[in-house]
Amino acid sequence: MRTYNDVTGHGGSDVLGQVVAQREKLGARLASVKRLLAVMSGKGGVGKSSVTAGLAAALAARGESVALLDADLNGPSLPRMLGLPRTTPRVLEDGIMPVEGPFGIAVMSTAFFLGHESEPMRYDGPVADAFTWRATAEATTLRELLANTAWGARDWLLVDMPPGSERLPNLLGLLPDLAGAVVVTLGSAVSLGVVARSVTAARERGVRMLGLVENMAGARCGSCGDVTPLFGKRGAAREAAESMGLPFLGEIPFERDLAARLEAEQPMILSRDEPGFAAYDALATALLRELP
Repeated sequence: MRTYNDVTGHGGSDVLGQVVAQREKLGARLASVKRLLAVMSGKGGVGKSSVTAGLAAALAARGESVALLDADLNGPSLPRMLGLPRTTPRVLEDGIMPVEGPFGIAVMSTAFFLGHESEPMRYDGPVADAFTWRATAEATTLRELLANTAWGARDWLLVDMPPGSERLPNLLGLLPDLAGAVVVTLGSAVSLGVVARSVTAARERGVRMLGLVENMAGARCGSCGDVTPLFGKRGAAREAAESMGLPFLGEIPFERDLAARLEAEQPMILSRDEPGFAAYDALATALLRELP
């Protein structure tokens, strides 16, 4: 069974010295990244990782150099979204090389270090089951993944955050010079209520909220192209964005073809001609209006 120490190599006694060294290394590693963007959600199950992958594909298709960090340590799914195999990244003198996916997107995820996909991340320590220890170990693991990965010069580094209203505020110290955050939601009242709390928590910590995107905004008919709402009333997410003072970045419909491709462990988007690409391209356009 892989543990936190196995993944990070952390286990020495000079914990404070290691943290200071890692912070310095983190700053140097991210110095060549132009925009650091967090993709967050209030709750799980809203398709945040698929939105992150689709946005990355749309940006990369425009010629942007894009990297992804899968920050959901216990539920890493970005490699699957991009059809990447469970392979161990190469370790070079300069650091760990991210795995290259479609459109040249560079990906780092704990999924590459774990065994079978049913195997959870475990943390070693005298109080391994204590919440405080797990939170500290999680932050340390993410810091080392960020600092030890050879990202290279990138236009974008998108961080796929774990679900939960407190996750981004708790991990802000790992994300220096964060350009902002994109919030992913469903159109349901339950999801929108949790999102409102997440936005408030992030704003209280000074995070720039770039806007809200509604995922699974309806199911597209493969024959006629009509979109049937799946959750709540049509336009609820747009109204919620206005009430929170957020730009509404757009709607991503549910595409059955893309869902079937994910089930077959194939990349969700391979080219601009995919049926779902237009929605992600529109999202990229809206995001670039907020971050010119």
